[in-house]
Amino acid sequence: MDARFTEEQQEIRRTLRELTTKRCSPDDVKAAVRTPAGHDPALWSTLGVELGLPGLALPETRGGVGAGIVELALVEEELGRVLAPTPLFATSGLAAPLISALGTEEQQAGLLPRIAGGGLTAALAVPGTGLATALGLIADNAGDWAGGGRAGGVQATRQGDGWQLYGQAGQVLDGHSAGLLLVAAHTGGFARSRTLLFLVRDDAPGLVRTRQTTLDETRPQARIELRHVRAELLGEEGADVVGALAAAGDSVATLLAAEAVGAAGRALERTVEHVKQREQFGRPIGSFQAVKHRLADVYVQVQAARSAAYYAAWAASVPGGERVGGLALAQGLEALRTAAAEAVQLHGGIGFTWEHDAHLYLKRATGDELLFGPVHLLRARAAQAAELFAQAAEAGV
Repeated sequence: MDARFTEEQQEIRRTLRELTTKRCSPDDVKAAVRTPAGHDPALWSTLGVELGLPGLALPETRGGVGAGIVELALVEEELGRVLAPTPLFATSGLAAPLISALGTEEQQAGLLPRIAGGGLTAALAVPGTGLATALGLIADNAGDWAGGGRAGGVQATRQGDGWQLYGQAGQVLDGHSAGLLLVAAHTGGFARSRTLLFLVRDDAPGLVRTRQTTLDETRPQARIELRHVRAELLGEEGADVVGALAAAGDSVATLLAAEAVGAAGRALERTVEHVKQREQFGRPIGSFQAVKHRLADVYVQVQAARSAAYYAAWAASVPGGERVGGLALAQGLEALRTAAAEAVQLHGGIGFTWEHDAHLYLKRATGDELLFGPVHLLRARAAQAAELFAQAAEAGV
């Protein structure tokens, strides 16, 4: 195994580092999240149209670059460093892989080139708070998160030769601005209960989208209400939607892990810069042994999380490789939480203020754990998938 990045992969990192340094300062990020779209459209045009990042992991036959998850993970790491609010993760991390896995030839040909070119953004709408479960990250995906006939889900019924959706979904990442929604809905009643995915255009009659107030403003979310909305079935009716979602879960976790590592690394860098300058008792506080030890512990944790994220990306790109995205995500979120907490503490009084940027990293850590965790369930799910508990029981442990 050659763990070194290729020159092309290094160039992706250098290009994005230069771009985000110029256009994603903390003030730029705060201004972007307060726009109606929740992100900077000019920056998204650069990332999507000029650099073609949404098509990085899509095949060339669909208008993409033909790279893989390793390259996309490097992109997410760089965007995570500056907490850049963009529709890239929702579009290329969540929606595009599902369209590729389940869509008909006509659907893929009509949608994926537009996504790859940056002209179409997409979002995955899962009812309730079940996104992590739907992706198989914290529990077995049984499909009941889509409604199961109960109130609060999304129900799909046949209307002539088409489908109609009724219900709502909260916590839809970038759902307020996406040009296309992939909506998970329940159909078949009790006897033939199953979950399907449907395509809903942003201008569909009966569709109401409301941007939500969230803990982490850099990760915009929306509530989607569907009132007898006409929808197009994604793929065939007998498609294994639950299996496709679970299969996409490892890649999603890997990308999130890389993003968390980027944010954790930047939070640590900013803290180190601060303790070198802030003086107490006539000397920089960074010269005190206690501060050095605390930052050294954070550094080790961030580097370990970075290695885990890189390995998860490499393994996901290898046929038959281990699927360890959930473990990498757990380690990445833990590293980000620790780095952000230390940033707040070691910045002293200013670290607790809204005017400072340290709270943005703490909110990202907390928000992502609420959406895709918690950490202990990510690890428990990985242990369950590896049958560690069964092996321990057999060994009499």
